Amino acid sequence: MPFLEILLALPFLAAAAVAALRAWPRPALAWLAGAAPLLGVLLLVWLAPAVFAGHVVRGEHAWLPQVGLSFALRLDGLAWMFAMLVLAIGVLVVMYARYYLGREDSASRFYAFLLLFMGAMLGLVLAGNLLLLLVFWELTSLSSFLLIGFWTHRKDAREGARMALVITGGGGLAMLGGILLIGRIVGSYDLDVVLASGQALRDSPLYPAALFLVLAGIFTKSAQFPFQFWLPHAMAAPTPVSAYLHSATMVKAGVFLLARLHPALAGSDLFFYTVSGVGAFTLVFGAWNAIFQHDLKGLLAYSTISHLGLITMLFGLSTPMAVVAGVFHILNHAVFKASLFMAAGIIDHETGTRDMRRLGNLRRFLPYTSALAIVASLAMAGIPLLNGFLSKEMFFAVALETEAPAPMRIATSAAALLAGVLGVAYSLRFVHDTFFGQGPRELDRVPHEPARWMRIPVAVLVAVCVAVGVIPGLTVAPVLRVAAGSILGAQLPQYSLAVWHGLNWPLAMSVAGVIGGVGLYFGLRRLLDLYAVATRSQGKWLFQWHLDALSGVALRFTSMIVDGRLQRMLFLLVLVALAVGVAPFVGAGGLPPWVAPQPIPLLGWALWVLLVACTLGGLFLHRQRLLAVMVIGGTGLSVSLVFVFLSAPDLALTQLLVEMVTLTLMLLAMNYLPSVSPPERARWRHVRDAALAIACGGGLAVLAYALMTRPSRTMAGEMLARALPEAYGHNVVNVILVDFRGFDTFGEICVFAIAGLVVHALLRRARMAPEKIMPGPPIQLPVPADLAQIMFPLILTVSVFLFLRGHNAPGGGFIAGLVLAVPLLMQYVIQGTASVESRFGFDYVRCIGAGLAVALLSGAASMLFGVPFLTSGHLEAELPLVGTLELASAMGFDTGVYLVVFGAVMLMLSMMGTVKPSLTRRSIHGEIDPARRSPLTGGRR
Repeated sequence: MPFLEILLALPFLAAAAVAALRAWPRPALAWLAGAAPLLGVLLLVWLAPAVFAGHVVRGEHAWLPQVGLSFALRLDGLAWMFAMLVLAIGVLVVMYARYYLGREDSASRFYAFLLLFMGAMLGLVLAGNLLLLLVFWELTSLSSFLLIGFWTHRKDAREGARMALVITGGGGLAMLGGILLIGRIVGSYDLDVVLASGQALRDSPLYPAALFLVLAGIFTKSAQFPFQFWLPHAMAAPTPVSAYLHSATMVKAGVFLLARLHPALAGSDLFFYTVSGVGAFTLVFGAWNAIFQHDLKGLLAYSTISHLGLITMLFGLSTPMAVVAGVFHILNHAVFKASLFMAAGIIDHETGTRDMRRLGNLRRFLPYTSALAIVASLAMAGIPLLNGFLSKEMFFAVALETEAPAPMRIATSAAALLAGVLGVAYSLRFVHDTFFGQGPRELDRVPHEPARWMRIPVAVLVAVCVAVGVIPGLTVAPVLRVAAGSILGAQLPQYSLAVWHGLNWPLAMSVAGVIGGVGLYFGLRRLLDLYAVATRSQGKWLFQWHLDALSGVALRFTSMIVDGRLQRMLFLLVLVALAVGVAPFVGAGGLPPWVAPQPIPLLGWALWVLLVACTLGGLFLHRQRLLAVMVIGGTGLSVSLVFVFLSAPDLALTQLLVEMVTLTLMLLAMNYLPSVSPPERARWRHVRDAALAIACGGGLAVLAYALMTRPSRTMAGEMLARALPEAYGHNVVNVILVDFRGFDTFGEICVFAIAGLVVHALLRRARMAPEKIMPGPPIQLPVPADLAQIMFPLILTVSVFLFLRGHNAPGGGFIAGLVLAVPLLMQYVIQGTASVESRFGFDYVRCIGAGLAVALLSGAASMLFGVPFLTSGHLEAELPLVGTLELASAMGFDTGVYLVVFGAVMLMLSMMGTVKPSLTRRSIHGEIDPARRSPLTGGRR
């Protein structure tokens, strides 16, 4: 049974359901959102016996085997631990968010984004292929962008989301390069192969480049120096997002990948000094800055940076015991940090502020929340009988026993002790300035305890902190053993999780850290006014400076190219196209050998003369716009006749219908243009434009001739041979579109749909919204309009006929959609929008959405039968009176094409036909209102 596939699909299915059922009440949405991770937790518990026995649960499906990409999932001990963190904490976050979100917040949108985030992180930890892992890696960046910027009305949320996306997205691009290098060195992207090829990787001359590129992705995602500055600014997100992001997702993705690839990348001095050095510096840097933060979430954010540095440093040290300590601290940090963020959110929710300068003495107002937060803070500080103490003791022991030169061992031990001191100091500030002392001050409400169920997630996490700290052997030991064992294998060391190890140096360092931290905090309070210390993010300033500089360069370059004149833009566009077309032939020996032309019959010459005449006519009549449009239409008709002459009926039909639609578009657009073009006074421009046009036209003619005279031994023969037996279609062109290259067609209709929606978005402000049906009865129609209306049922019949025959004769969804659109467009032109929409009233946007859904579902249906996406099926049915009816599953996909083409064409052209012209009507004379000109053309907005 595909357990892993079901496990991965749960959050994504729940996200889609929550988004679709946005009208449900908030409690029902919370239950629906929480059901997915809860079922996932149960499924992980079901798979636990196999994983804890040392087996790796797998699920693999071929995706793009030509490039080494497969949809491979694997669940070993490390993946099980992270998946449990993602899902279990996800359940608690969903419960907490139910009471945290305000009435004005969209619960449906929040839960949909949160579940998408959850699914992305779950896919990352389950991925068994590096390329698949990268897909989910980037999806975590995109979904976190949506969550951090959830409160779109807040500037700090928008800036924080953008900063997180730019930094982590840039790291993802670097990691893509590193993964490609790893695949080149190893010869595979399969994770099992990569993990078994550590020696080959380290011996390769490409190893340093691959290592630094992968580490760039890890350091940006896990907020390691110098990329740490994005994480504090992500605190503009709602607190449930912060709790989830800091504990089980996003920032943990980096250290997860560091642990996952440790067998392959670790073992060199380069890895040792780079990773441990960056981790040690980040550990101390984050802890020091946490002391001086005034925002509760800001303090916790810098403490997360510090703890991530600790984990990174441990994996950099690379000893087996260091790896165990790193995995252990990942678990402990996830638990106490999630509870602390939730407690900070409760304080913000009940007091209206997170500023510690306005808080204080909250233990009198929120006694239960205060007790829970204090215990979690003590766990963060590493106080005995709590989970943080055990992993901190293990960290001190590893630092003292590092297998490195004496200076490095001393530096590591000093960094560990200093971090212990600073960790106690900022934990003490969190507790003292929030729950003790004087206050609260200048609050706009009286604080009180939140709803009971809002405290439950915090209480559960704090209970785990205590349970792990008191009885680690019964709680966390099996999970730690199987997770660390999946990294180290046979090198897993013997270790003890006992609470008391006797009097030793790690215990002495713990005591010194507690004493030093208490002394440091109260010493700083006596020497400095901590409330008056102003903190400034140098990283944010540098980021903004570079962003502004980049925007300035782009604007200056754009100003050099764009001056508001369409003629200049077209000239540059065609010139660049000419240069790109010529470049491959420069220095490559020129064109292939010239093949002697074939004789052309008299009909062919006649069509050629007609084509040239229409083209030249459009050139010489360009100032008389209506006449020029009609002549250019003759050019398109001539091309269609050429396709008929060359026995290409599908292309001829498509060209003819596209030409009709384009002609209608031009007629609609001419309503907003002067009837006569102004004369061009500069003769040198005539010469320049003529030379460019001749060069481009001649180049295209030569390329077309070279293509048409190529040897006939191409893949076309294979398509002809396979069309009927494999795709059950006689019309090879349609078979290629809906079967052999169906995925390309799906991408093309997506682009076409996006184009229609963009036109709709740009022009809807200039007219009544198209979703509103025009009121009133139809107007009196003239004779042409009556004929167009009478002909519509016949055209509809022809459209359906062409659609149904498309798989075996000229036709198909694209042609049928255009056939149906043309008469309606003519009615728009003749009768006007008010009349047509009062009778027709069709929602083109929904038509596009329905078409895309039909195409996607019909293509994906084949996967239920174990065959690739868009694989055709065939059915022959015997019907009374009708006889044998042959049906191909590709018709479902073609139906989606039909709906998208019709909807997008009608949406674009109906919008074009209803743009309201300027009230001054100055546009009739070719004048532009200077008050509406773009700054690029020298005017005002």
